[in-house]
Amino acid sequence: MQLIFIFGQVASGKLTIARELAARTNVALFHNHLVVDAVGAVFPFGTEAFSRLREQFWMTVFDEAARQNRSLIFTFAPEPTVARDFPDRVRALIEGNGGQIIFVALDLPYEEQERRLVDPGRAAFGKMRDPSLLRALRPQFDACMASMPQPSLTLDVSHLTPQESAETIKSLMSS
Repeated sequence: MQLIFIFGQVASGKLTIARELAARTNVALFHNHLVVDAVGAVFPFGTEAFSRLREQFWMTVFDEAARQNRSLIFTFAPEPTVARDFPDRVRALIEGNGGQIIFVALDLPYEEQERRLVDPGRAAFGKMRDPSLLRALRPQFDACMASMPQPSLTLDVSHLTPQESAETIKSLMSS
């Protein structure tokens, strides 16, 4: 079992790249918005109940997938409502079940991030689209990114297409 753990800042293209990767590998895509939207329908984002239930849902799916030897692609936006040790606990769970986790970091300059932020397609999942809010939260987001585990791969997505990014990630995966 492999867990491809794709993480990056807001508007770095995590979901777009993960969709490309899923199409090329036939590996299930368990993207961040599935759980965020489900839990957020009942509990406001950032509340204790929201954060706890979101993480329980993620961990339960990872555990069951590892037990059934089902590889997954997961997208994740490091931010302050997620426990800092979450990625380490995911690694322990996957490796404890005999699986492998591949952390992939997506990187892009702030100017490109802000350009992408206002794309109308971001509205589909209620994604952040306000540049002033992003600028206000950027120090917190940067601190959360800095606390992530060392990735197996870092991609500068300002210079790669989603297809190129997916192919590069695919090359790390065992068949």
